Amino acid sequence: MALVHDLAFVPKDSPDRALGGERSARLAGAVLTAAGYAADEVAAITEAVRTSSWSRGFAPTNALGVVLQDADRLDAIGALGLLRTVACAQFMSRPERPGRFYHDSDPFADNGRPLDDKAQAIDHCYAKLLKLAAGMHLPTAKAEGARRHAALVDFLGVLRRELASSQA
Repeated sequence: MALVHDLAFVPKDSPDRALGGERSARLAGAVLTAAGYAADEVAAITEAVRTSSWSRGFAPTNALGVVLQDADRLDAIGALGLLRTVACAQFMSRPERPGRFYHDSDPFADNGRPLDDKAQAIDHCYAKLLKLAAGMHLPTAKAEGARRHAALVDFLGVLRRELASSQA
């Protein structure tokens, strides 16, 4: 299931990003069948993949979907998730749309600036990552999600202090 949940690559800045789970689910059926999975297993796995995407906002419809959605969201938060966020922000950066780690004059959107996580990596923390722990389903995922959420909050606090001291 984990191997097919992001089978279709849809860039994070694509207008079709929300369709990634559905596209992966469509591709996964043939891959799983060729690997020897039974029809009922293929159906359960592809349904879990279809409903796992954060950007689509679906709730899982089966037990596999619950596990996959929790695992996918845990993968996005914490220290590794933050590193991937920064790497993704640099990947999306283009000459006509340069990426930054944070907004120069309002790094944490404290002054009402709209978040733009396609341009500032730190904005992605507020647009998505800090919301993930609240949506965990299973007790172990909730506990790990809370731990990773706290690590992300700690990092943002350290960054805020460092930026404040560099401007003083």
